[in-house]
Amino acid sequence: VQLQASGGGLVQAGESLRLSCSFSGSTFRNYRMGWFRQAPGKEREFIAVVWNQQYVSDKLKGRFTISRDNAKNTVNLQMNSLKPEDTAVYFCAAGTGPWSLRTSPSNYNYWGQGTQVTVSS
Repeated sequence: VQLQASGGGLVQAGESLRLSCSFSGSTFRNYRMGWFRQAPGKEREFIAVVWNQQYVSDKLKGRFTISRDNAKNTVNLQMNSLKPEDTAVYFCAAGTGPWSLRTSPSNYNYWGQGTQVTVSS
């Protein structure tokens, strides 16, 4: 499985960004697709996951939404009303296994290379 994340960049607070992750090398619909982020000096943080249903971190619900297109093998993360504290490297990930383990990085088998998101104040 290969994952390629794109769409990061430098934006001002209050603006929006849409990240995309392309999937190849296996059957996309068989995988739970998640987004995580990691800021310097901090642990990797769960953002959102989608499979047959969606789940967004309570902390980010209302500003971030996740979607997937099984025909195009892509998963997207729409980020609105961005804040400086959203600055991080954003990673997409693919995993199998139970939905109950959806928020833990250790339960994802494959990771993209990460895309930098920087939000200026």
